[in-house]
Amino acid sequence: MSIRIGLLILVALLVIYVIKSGAFQFMAANVDDLIFLAGQHLKLVAISSLAAIFVAVPLGIFVTRPKFKRFEFITVNIANVGQTIPSIAILALVMSYLGIGWKTAVFALWFSSLLPILRNTIAGLNSVHPAILDAGKGMGMTQRQLLLKIEIPNALYAIIGGIRTAVVINVGTAALAFLIGGGGLGDLIFTGISLYDTGIMLAGAVPVILLAISIDLLIGIVEKLVIPKGLQRNVETI
Repeated sequence: MSIRIGLLILVALLVIYVIKSGAFQFMAANVDDLIFLAGQHLKLVAISSLAAIFVAVPLGIFVTRPKFKRFEFITVNIANVGQTIPSIAILALVMSYLGIGWKTAVFALWFSSLLPILRNTIAGLNSVHPAILDAGKGMGMTQRQLLLKIEIPNALYAIIGGIRTAVVINVGTAALAFLIGGGGLGDLIFTGISLYDTGIMLAGAVPVILLAISIDLLIGIVEKLVIPKGLQRNVETI
Protein backbone atom coordinates (compact mmCIF):
# COMPACT_ATOMS: atom_id res chain seq x y z
CA MET A 1 0.00 0.00 0.00
CA SER A 2 2.80 2.42 0.91
CA ILE A 3 4.50 1.72 -2.44
CA ARG A 4 1.28 2.56 -4.32
CA ILE A 5 0.86 5.79 -2.37
CA GLY A 6 4.48 6.70 -3.13
CA LEU A 7 3.95 6.05 -6.84
CA LEU A 8 0.75 8.12 -6.88
CA ILE A 9 2.57 11.00 -5.20
CA LEU A 10 5.40 10.70 -7.74
CA VAL A 11 2.94 10.73 -10.65
CA ALA A 12 1.14 13.74 -9.19
CA LEU A 13 4.44 15.62 -8.84
CA LEU A 14 5.36 14.79 -12.44
CA VAL A 15 1.98 16.01 -13.69
CA ILE A 16 2.41 19.28 -11.77
CA TYR A 17 5.89 19.68 -13.26
CA VAL A 18 4.59 19.06 -16.80
CA ILE A 19 1.78 21.58 -16.29
CA LYS A 20 4.17 24.23 -14.96
CA SER A 21 6.54 23.65 -17.90
CA GLY A 22 3.83 24.69 -20.33
CA ALA A 23 3.77 21.34 -22.15
CA PHE A 24 -0.01 20.94 -22.02
CA GLN A 25 -0.53 24.49 -23.22
CA PHE A 26 1.80 23.87 -26.15
CA MET A 27 0.02 20.61 -27.02
CA ALA A 28 -3.39 22.31 -26.85
CA ALA A 29 -2.19 25.07 -29.18
CA ASN A 30 -0.63 22.64 -31.67
CA VAL A 31 -3.06 19.72 -31.73
CA ASP A 32 -2.85 19.16 -35.50
CA ASP A 33 0.95 19.02 -35.48
CA LEU A 34 0.91 16.72 -32.48
CA ILE A 35 -1.52 14.31 -34.16
CA PHE A 36 0.57 14.33 -37.34
CA LEU A 37 3.81 13.58 -35.48
CA ALA A 38 2.11 10.90 -33.35
CA GLY A 39 0.86 9.28 -36.55
CA GLN A 40 4.38 9.23 -37.96
CA HIS A 41 5.65 7.76 -34.69
CA LEU A 42 3.04 5.00 -34.68
CA LYS A 43 3.79 4.21 -38.33
CA LEU A 44 7.49 3.72 -37.53
CA VAL A 45 6.72 1.52 -34.54
CA ALA A 46 4.02 -0.54 -36.27
CA ILE A 47 5.98 -1.33 -39.44
CA SER A 48 9.27 -2.13 -37.69
CA SER A 49 7.59 -4.18 -34.93
CA LEU A 50 5.43 -6.22 -37.30
CA ALA A 51 8.45 -6.89 -39.52
CA ALA A 52 10.44 -8.02 -36.47
CA ILE A 53 7.62 -10.36 -35.38
CA PHE A 54 7.27 -11.91 -38.85
CA VAL A 55 11.03 -12.57 -38.95
CA ALA A 56 11.95 -13.41 -35.35
CA VAL A 57 9.09 -15.77 -34.45
CA PRO A 58 9.46 -18.08 -37.50
CA LEU A 59 13.25 -17.91 -37.10
CA GLY A 60 12.93 -18.89 -33.44
CA ILE A 61 10.73 -21.83 -34.41
CA PHE A 62 13.18 -22.83 -37.15
CA VAL A 63 16.29 -22.96 -34.93
CA THR A 64 14.50 -24.98 -32.21
CA ARG A 65 13.73 -27.82 -34.60
CA PRO A 66 16.03 -30.81 -33.95
CA LYS A 67 17.53 -30.74 -37.46
CA PHE A 68 18.49 -27.06 -37.23
CA LYS A 69 19.36 -26.80 -33.53
CA ARG A 70 23.00 -26.19 -34.40
CA PHE A 71 22.10 -22.81 -35.87
CA GLU A 72 20.56 -21.51 -32.63
CA PHE A 73 23.79 -20.17 -31.11
CA ILE A 74 24.93 -18.22 -34.16
CA THR A 75 21.42 -16.89 -34.87
CA VAL A 76 20.98 -15.50 -31.36
CA ASN A 77 24.43 -13.93 -31.40
CA ILE A 78 23.77 -12.19 -34.70
CA ALA A 79 20.56 -10.79 -33.22
CA ASN A 80 22.57 -9.73 -30.16
CA VAL A 81 24.34 -7.17 -32.32
CA GLY A 82 21.12 -5.17 -32.48
CA GLN A 83 21.13 -4.84 -28.68
CA THR A 84 24.84 -4.38 -27.99
CA ILE A 85 25.25 -1.51 -30.48
CA PRO A 86 23.62 1.75 -29.26
CA SER A 87 20.49 2.72 -31.17
CA ILE A 88 22.03 5.99 -32.35
CA ALA A 89 25.01 4.07 -33.76
CA ILE A 90 22.71 1.67 -35.64
CA LEU A 91 20.92 4.66 -37.16
CA ALA A 92 24.25 6.15 -38.25
CA LEU A 93 25.45 2.87 -39.77
CA VAL A 94 22.22 2.23 -41.66
CA MET A 95 22.06 5.86 -42.80
CA SER A 96 25.49 5.54 -44.43
CA TYR A 97 24.08 2.84 -46.75
CA LEU A 98 20.39 3.70 -47.13
CA GLY A 99 20.53 7.47 -46.76
CA ILE A 100 18.15 9.49 -44.60
CA GLY A 101 14.40 9.08 -44.23
CA TRP A 102 11.77 6.98 -42.51
CA LYS A 103 12.76 3.76 -44.34
CA THR A 104 16.20 3.92 -42.77
CA ALA A 105 14.61 4.47 -39.35
CA VAL A 106 12.27 1.51 -39.87
CA PHE A 107 15.18 -0.77 -40.78
CA ALA A 108 17.20 0.30 -37.73
CA LEU A 109 14.21 -0.15 -35.41
CA TRP A 110 13.47 -3.55 -36.95
CA PHE A 111 17.03 -4.73 -36.40
CA SER A 112 17.13 -3.61 -32.78
CA SER A 113 13.74 -5.31 -32.09
CA LEU A 114 14.74 -8.78 -33.23
CA LEU A 115 16.57 -10.04 -30.14
CA PRO A 116 13.82 -9.86 -27.47
CA ILE A 117 11.30 -11.60 -29.73
CA LEU A 118 13.77 -14.19 -31.02
CA ARG A 119 15.19 -15.02 -27.61
CA ASN A 120 11.79 -15.34 -25.95
CA THR A 121 10.48 -17.50 -28.79
CA ILE A 122 13.43 -19.86 -28.42
CA ALA A 123 13.20 -19.88 -24.62
CA GLY A 124 9.44 -20.50 -24.69
CA LEU A 125 9.67 -23.42 -27.12
CA ASN A 126 12.64 -24.96 -25.31
CA SER A 127 10.80 -24.73 -21.98
CA VAL A 128 7.98 -27.03 -23.06
CA HIS A 129 8.26 -30.10 -20.83
CA PRO A 130 9.43 -33.24 -22.69
CA ALA A 131 6.70 -35.27 -20.95
CA ILE A 132 4.03 -33.15 -22.68
CA LEU A 133 5.66 -33.76 -26.05
CA ASP A 134 5.92 -37.49 -25.32
CA ALA A 135 2.22 -37.55 -24.50
CA GLY A 136 1.46 -35.90 -27.81
CA LYS A 137 3.62 -38.38 -29.69
CA GLY A 138 1.86 -41.20 -27.87
CA MET A 139 -1.44 -39.86 -29.21
CA GLY A 140 -0.08 -40.15 -32.75
CA MET A 141 0.54 -36.45 -33.39
CA THR A 142 2.84 -35.46 -36.22
CA GLN A 143 5.70 -33.00 -35.72
CA ARG A 144 3.55 -30.24 -37.21
CA GLN A 145 0.68 -31.03 -34.87
CA LEU A 146 3.03 -31.07 -31.90
CA LEU A 147 4.28 -27.63 -32.86
CA LEU A 148 0.88 -26.05 -33.51
CA LYS A 149 -1.16 -27.73 -30.77
CA ILE A 150 1.38 -28.19 -27.96
CA GLU A 151 4.62 -26.26 -28.34
CA ILE A 152 3.36 -22.87 -29.53
CA PRO A 153 0.36 -22.67 -27.13
CA ASN A 154 2.64 -23.51 -24.20
CA ALA A 155 5.26 -21.00 -25.37
CA LEU A 156 2.84 -18.12 -26.00
CA TYR A 157 3.49 -16.40 -22.68
CA ALA A 158 7.19 -16.14 -23.48
CA ILE A 159 6.64 -15.21 -27.13
CA ILE A 160 4.13 -12.46 -26.39
CA GLY A 161 6.33 -11.27 -23.52
CA GLY A 162 9.19 -10.80 -25.99
CA ILE A 163 6.92 -8.96 -28.42
CA ARG A 164 5.64 -6.76 -25.60
CA THR A 165 9.17 -5.83 -24.54
CA ALA A 166 10.34 -5.16 -28.09
CA VAL A 167 7.38 -2.96 -29.01
CA VAL A 168 7.52 -0.86 -25.85
CA ILE A 169 11.26 -0.29 -26.30
CA ASN A 170 10.58 0.53 -29.93
CA VAL A 171 8.19 3.32 -28.96
CA GLY A 172 10.94 5.08 -27.05
CA THR A 173 13.70 4.39 -29.55
CA ALA A 174 11.57 5.67 -32.44
CA ALA A 175 12.06 9.20 -31.08
CA LEU A 176 15.62 9.04 -32.45
CA ALA A 177 14.24 8.71 -35.99
CA PHE A 178 13.93 12.49 -36.15
CA LEU A 179 17.74 12.71 -36.27
CA ILE A 180 17.79 11.07 -39.71
CA GLY A 181 14.65 12.61 -41.13
CA GLY A 182 12.33 9.83 -40.04
CA GLY A 183 9.81 12.12 -38.34
CA GLY A 184 7.85 11.20 -35.23
CA LEU A 185 7.51 12.76 -31.81
CA GLY A 186 11.28 13.07 -31.56
CA ASP A 187 10.78 16.25 -33.59
CA LEU A 188 9.34 17.99 -30.53
CA ILE A 189 11.77 16.37 -28.10
CA PHE A 190 14.92 17.43 -29.93
CA THR A 191 13.49 20.83 -30.89
CA GLY A 192 12.81 21.47 -27.21
CA ILE A 193 16.33 20.38 -26.31
CA SER A 194 17.93 22.63 -28.94
CA LEU A 195 15.81 25.61 -27.85
CA TYR A 196 16.27 24.88 -24.13
CA ASP A 197 12.47 24.82 -23.90
CA THR A 198 11.31 22.20 -21.41
CA GLY A 199 7.67 22.66 -22.40
CA ILE A 200 8.25 21.74 -26.07
CA MET A 201 10.49 18.84 -25.08
CA LEU A 202 7.87 17.41 -22.70
CA ALA A 203 5.16 17.99 -25.33
CA GLY A 204 6.96 15.27 -27.31
CA ALA A 205 8.10 13.12 -24.39
CA VAL A 206 4.71 12.85 -22.62
CA PRO A 207 2.88 11.42 -25.69
CA VAL A 208 5.72 8.92 -26.15
CA ILE A 209 5.28 7.75 -22.56
CA LEU A 210 1.51 7.53 -22.96
CA LEU A 211 1.88 5.59 -26.22
CA ALA A 212 4.25 3.12 -24.57
CA ILE A 213 1.88 2.56 -21.63
CA SER A 214 -1.17 2.25 -23.90
CA ILE A 215 0.52 -0.26 -26.24
CA ASP A 216 1.76 -2.28 -23.27
CA LEU A 217 -1.77 -2.49 -21.86
CA LEU A 218 -3.20 -3.35 -25.29
CA ILE A 219 -0.75 -6.21 -25.79
CA GLY A 220 -1.60 -7.41 -22.27
CA ILE A 221 -5.27 -7.61 -23.29
CA VAL A 222 -4.35 -9.48 -26.48
CA GLU A 223 -2.25 -11.85 -24.38
CA LYS A 224 -5.27 -12.81 -22.27
CA LEU A 225 -7.40 -13.32 -25.39
CA VAL A 226 -4.86 -15.40 -27.30
CA ILE A 227 -3.46 -17.69 -24.62
CA PRO A 228 -5.67 -20.74 -23.93
CA LYS A 229 -7.69 -20.37 -20.73
CA GLY A 230 -6.38 -23.64 -19.35
CA LEU A 231 -2.84 -22.36 -19.51
CA GLN A 232 -3.88 -19.04 -17.98
CA ARG A 233 -5.42 -20.81 -14.99
CA ASN A 234 -2.30 -22.91 -14.55
CA VAL A 235 -0.09 -19.83 -14.49
CA GLU A 236 -2.34 -17.87 -12.18
CA THR A 237 -2.51 -20.62 -9.57
CA ILE A 238 1.26 -21.04 -9.34
